[in-house]
Amino acid sequence: MRRIVLWLLSTLAAVVLLFSYRTSLGAAMPASTTPAAGGGDGSGTAYKGSVAATRWGDVQVVITVAAGKITAVSVPVYPDNNNRDVQINKRALPILVRETIAAQNARIDTVTGATVTSDGYIESLQAALDAAHLS
Repeated sequence: MRRIVLWLLSTLAAVVLLFSYRTSLGAAMPASTTPAAGGGDGSGTAYKGSVAATRWGDVQVVITVAAGKITAVSVPVYPDNNNRDVQINKRALPILVRETIAAQNARIDTVTGATVTSDGYIESLQAALDAAHLS
């Protein structure tokens, strides 16, 4: 009986520790306003999407539109509070930008491993498309 109680308590302690472990690593970094990606020749009109609040931080998309087409996309606000966020978004944001320019709308796939950022990106992108009166 005593062994069972000890086993249950140690299992419970292990489960509590496992679920309370923060997976984000590193110290906080200052917020960045550097565009994650871009393109185009600078001509066209820029439209800012709303700031989408996500679980890991805010996301905002800015699109440049010329002749009714998205010519460039930048992401001045994205989660970068720690090294893990930076690592994830360094990989995910260029993919999202490429897909946006290819699709010319917000119907793009989320990036595996960056679902929360992808969802915030798509939300802000749709707001920018609405502001530009694009579908």
